[in-house]
Amino acid sequence: MKLLGIVLAVQVAIGLTLVVLVATDNLPFVGDDAANGEPAPAAKVDNFDGAAAFRLLRRQVEMGPRPAGSPESRRLAALIKRVVPRGRYQEVPDGLRNVIGTIRGREPGYIVVGAHYDTKDIKGFVGANDGASGTAVVLQLARTLRRPKHTIQFVFFDGEETPRGILDNEFLKYGVRGAKVAAPVFRDARAMILLDFVGDKELTLRREGYSDVRLWARVRSAADRVGAGAVFPGGLQGGVLDDHIPFRRLGVRTIDLIDFDFPCWHRRCDNMSAVSQRSVDAVGETMYEFLRGL
Repeated sequence: MKLLGIVLAVQVAIGLTLVVLVATDNLPFVGDDAANGEPAPAAKVDNFDGAAAFRLLRRQVEMGPRPAGSPESRRLAALIKRVVPRGRYQEVPDGLRNVIGTIRGREPGYIVVGAHYDTKDIKGFVGANDGASGTAVVLQLARTLRRPKHTIQFVFFDGEETPRGILDNEFLKYGVRGAKVAAPVFRDARAMILLDFVGDKELTLRREGYSDVRLWARVRSAADRVGAGAVFPGGLQGGVLDDHIPFRRLGVRTIDLIDFDFPCWHRRCDNMSAVSQRSVDAVGETMYEFLRGL
């Protein structure tokens, strides 16, 4: 009877712990680590430093939550400005700011490559995938690419997430604030490439519903060439209201790299346990191959 009582007490304790974790939305992320494997393939080339990009991702997460306008967000913006070539700020209403860098191309015309660097204003939310992954890959691309075919404007958007208390279904009114400022300035872009959720362990990037078909075909060809084709399978996912939409509305061809089938979207389990260096590297190698000839 004494042993039975101990067993029951342990079971009750475990049950109460799970209740607390569920109630606080703080369940640990269970991804492909549980299966002792990562689906993102190792790339066949090594033009992009995935380890360096992953360090940039980790550095953002170590800053903690970075909602738009916060001291942490402003520190991150200053870091990005120091790292990107010809780094500069673009003012956004309500005290926000985009960060822009430029790499000159060999031929006339330019493209925009972007990511948002703010996180959703949720207590304890560090946005390893939703915010940090896209920013890290774009930042490492800006450090790596040299003399692309066309000039590349790297834009790190502030205020992509809706402010606290604003519902996500009012996204286009209150969200994508940085993109709404940047899009009219860069309305003559040959294309706009957005990277958002690109670091999760079970990464699958299908064409997002608002993304240009021909541009996406070129992305998939680039992925095949570098050995990352499994990350970019055929098929279509639904359209996502994201930073590419203000550009698309001005007639710019756009694509959005986003794995919206991500179980930790706007949850505190979007932390370092949710992301993979191999996913970051697969996307980085693909984008390097794609962008240098675009």
